[in-house]
Amino acid sequence: MTRRYAFIIPLSILLASPFLASMIGAGTASDSPSLGETMKINFSTWHLSESIEVQTVWIPMLDALEERSGGRIVCTLFDGGAMGPGPDHYDLVASGHSDMGYATLTWSPGRFPLSDVLSLPAAIEGKEKAVDIGNAVYDRALRGEFAGVMVLEVNPCINSHLWTKEPVDTLEDVKGLRIRSPGGLQTRCIEAIGAVPVFIPLDSVREAMENGTIDGIVTCPSMIQPFGLSDVADHCTLVPFGCVGEGLFMNQEAWEGAAEDLKSVIAEVCQNPYRTTGGMTEETYDGIIAELNDSGVVFITLPPEEEARWHEAFHNVTREWVAELEAEGLPAREAVEIFNDECEKRGVSCVAFPPEWR
Repeated sequence: MTRRYAFIIPLSILLASPFLASMIGAGTASDSPSLGETMKINFSTWHLSESIEVQTVWIPMLDALEERSGGRIVCTLFDGGAMGPGPDHYDLVASGHSDMGYATLTWSPGRFPLSDVLSLPAAIEGKEKAVDIGNAVYDRALRGEFAGVMVLEVNPCINSHLWTKEPVDTLEDVKGLRIRSPGGLQTRCIEAIGAVPVFIPLDSVREAMENGTIDGIVTCPSMIQPFGLSDVADHCTLVPFGCVGEGLFMNQEAWEGAAEDLKSVIAEVCQNPYRTTGGMTEETYDGIIAELNDSGVVFITLPPEEEARWHEAFHNVTREWVAELEAEGLPAREAVEIFNDECEKRGVSCVAFPPEWR
């Protein structure tokens, strides 16, 4: 398999989702289909080619599709935003420019209103667990937001933190700072702690930090090294901010045109691509933190009484967001309660869940 832009991928990636299981015909991935229809898949992601996501998840996932389809799926990888900027990736799949791709939902404000629940602050440190949570929430609360595409999986990203030029030890330290937000409820959380949210593309953050346009960024640890941020945002306050809602999607026509046995392969591989590949685990998160620490990043753990002040600010974000969406007739509190329930089932703390709702 070529490292970039040319990958043979078994079509089974597309069907690996639990939501797809009910739509799959006879046959399983273990049948290892080797005869019959073939399929070409263009796969798109905004992740950089050298990133952990591409190297440990997307390339191995495409390899798995190739092997389990007996070579009947041929895929081309378009990484690093080769097909378009990050916010366009859902539409790239929906329109058919890409057959399958990974998209960040919270980069399209207002388009997937209930799915913003996936971006609530929660201490998720591995993508495998994040997908299990996201898929369960999708099944229970989010199905109505994705007409016109095949949902392979949806997930909250792993836990984000606050990365700044200067140390932040208290809410008073962060007041008035200009902080790059990934979107979603992180924008509201940044406002709630007294900072000013700014949305700029990730590939522009380093320059913005250098020239003083922004003072920091809320993002997950895996984004720091690929975008060269460890020497311009070398203080990290370890408060759980949650992160963006994302997912793996397939063009509806491409899905419907796939042979039934290949759909089985896709479902098996893509229902949880992180479990399939072993990429972006909790051990990966711990390793990234250790590498950043060794490189000179200073990690700040807040005392419990100070951290509780941040959590209370996040509780207010949840209350206000729910009130706004319910005024529009959307069952936002139910979605929050479902998200919290699925987190707790997996030992994850949603620090934005209002205590009076328990």
